[in-house]
Amino acid sequence: MKLTPMQRRAERRSRNQTMVDMNLVSLIDVFTILIFFLLSSSGTADLLVSPKAVQLPESVSDAAPRETPIVVVAGDDIFLAGRKVASVMEAMAVEGDLIMSLKSELERLPPPAQADPASPAAAKGQAITLMGDKDIPYRLLRKIMVTCARANFSDVSFAVRQREGA
Repeated sequence: MKLTPMQRRAERRSRNQTMVDMNLVSLIDVFTILIFFLLSSSGTADLLVSPKAVQLPESVSDAAPRETPIVVVAGDDIFLAGRKVASVMEAMAVEGDLIMSLKSELERLPPPAQADPASPAAAKGQAITLMGDKDIPYRLLRKIMVTCARANFSDVSFAVRQREGA
């Protein structure tokens, strides 16, 4: 059986058409958008992640948070850098204002990399952020602040939620 030139071309075309044609333009667009999103969202940490158990007070501050160790008072426990260091009941039962378990954990933290021991900022003390529920008792807050100050963390910041419309 002899094929005409048109039939041979059609047969060759159907044989070579088994490869799938991919439209790379749309894939390039998706990857470009993905890379742009990843680069724009990988900047410095502007937000502190607060546990659901902590309802932060509101503020009108515009200052961005600094990267410091975080003491979290959540529910019945006190955490430092994600590790439980004491319970609220133990801290409230302590005579005086020094929570020894928190102080020992604070002293184990490495010093900040850019800290120069001879600078005036080093004499002031290291920075720390307190993240506590807006309804924690002042007595507990005072004990935590005194403990931080005794461990040379006297530059204390409070984590707050920015008030809407500010």
